[in-house]
Amino acid sequence: MGSKTVVADEPHAVCVPFPVQSHIKAMLKFAKVLHRNGFRITFVNTEFNHQRFLHARGPNSLDGLPGFRFETIPDSLPPSDSNATQSVRSLCDSILKNFLAPFSKLLMKLNTPTSDNVPVTCIISDGFMPFSVTVAQELRIPVVMLFTVSACALMGFMQFAPLRDKGLTPLKDESYLTNGYLDTVIDWIPGMRDIRLRDLPSFIRKTYPNDIIFNFVIETVKRTAKASGIVIHTFDALEREVLDALSSKFPHLYAIGPLQQLLNQSLDYPLKSIGYGLWKEDTECLHWLNSKAPNSVVYANFGSIIFVTADNLVEFASGLANSKHPFLWIIRPNLVKGESAVLPSEFVEETKERGLIASWCPQEEVLNHPAIGGFVTHCGWNSIIESVSAGVPMLCWPFVADQPMNCKYTCKDWGIGMEIDSDIKREEVEKLVRELMEGEKGEEMKKKVLEWKKLAEEATGPHGSSSINLNNLVNEVLLSKG
Repeated sequence: MGSKTVVADEPHAVCVPFPVQSHIKAMLKFAKVLHRNGFRITFVNTEFNHQRFLHARGPNSLDGLPGFRFETIPDSLPPSDSNATQSVRSLCDSILKNFLAPFSKLLMKLNTPTSDNVPVTCIISDGFMPFSVTVAQELRIPVVMLFTVSACALMGFMQFAPLRDKGLTPLKDESYLTNGYLDTVIDWIPGMRDIRLRDLPSFIRKTYPNDIIFNFVIETVKRTAKASGIVIHTFDALEREVLDALSSKFPHLYAIGPLQQLLNQSLDYPLKSIGYGLWKEDTECLHWLNSKAPNSVVYANFGSIIFVTADNLVEFASGLANSKHPFLWIIRPNLVKGESAVLPSEFVEETKERGLIASWCPQEEVLNHPAIGGFVTHCGWNSIIESVSAGVPMLCWPFVADQPMNCKYTCKDWGIGMEIDSDIKREEVEKLVRELMEGEKGEEMKKKVLEWKKLAEEATGPHGSSSINLNNLVNEVLLSKG
């Protein structure tokens, strides 16, 4: 642990992410942004994820640096394989029942006067860690909820209680998933147009009222109203209408992103060495990309949480092979639930000269590599905003949670993606990959995404909206004395 002279009035932020890869990554970036702005940081992982980081990145990877340290709390879940993706349902249940006590105890420890302790002055909590509001109120310090999802997804999550109260969810039975009911248009959501039930976060597609995640979201939204401030990982130009609608509900709302572009402004920043991956990253793929022509490679990655069926995997693989384009495909160890991912032998044979499969990779470096021409994504928010930042158009294959909402905006509102049908067929994959890489629509999307990239750069410039919002957050909320 690096030593640092303790300054009595130095601001000290405790950052606690929702304990899954994508949320940790965005929170860690935000913590680095605050650290660069003079904050001492304590970053809190679950014990399970702390061990995964050490396993993936090396035994000294979380030793911390001056003014930046890591702590842990238990997740109270049964032991599981150290490389496993934990059940989000189990995590949500445990967060509501078990996280408050150990988090309170940790903050008491951090506030105990010692030569190395600076009192905690604020909490930066993931928007989906509602217990942090209770702790902040007890300590009488500001708490900021960081939503690592899009503004449109947050607005979607806020509709869960109204949808339930209007009788639109839970669904009457399973037939409502396929009988056209999900195409019902919802025309009363502030700042949103042309939204169907199927575009809203997928947890509304339940047939029973006591679903853990559905009720967890409602509880989280309720607590959010009590936060001192709310940060969304986006930028004003991208989601202006929805942000305006949210601002009328939450006076202290700040769009701050893309976070990586804010970090890029300090090239010699000492915390660059602290990485984000819960899996060991394969950097060989970057050398492989160096041998490819500009804009020639399709990059495919379905994120850290979703599972695909063995049949879907084969259909996607066949379509990708038939497109004849070079590709880099990330197949993490547990992508196919309950079994290993087995690709057809003819796929392996046919694509060995032009395809590379890796288990995990440094995604932002890949997306920014000149060889990448398109991205096939599950529409997780980190992936969307990283693709926008890199100026790469997308094929969208959404699965769960906020992914359908992100897909709708990416394809219909921002004009930078095309959707792959959930009932995936190899012919459609082949056609869409070809359109993405060589068609007129692909060309239009490329132009449009470069325009958004420029707006993202402007937002994170010295006088851009995200930079101004960051300064306002610090001065109006985090350093506020009351």
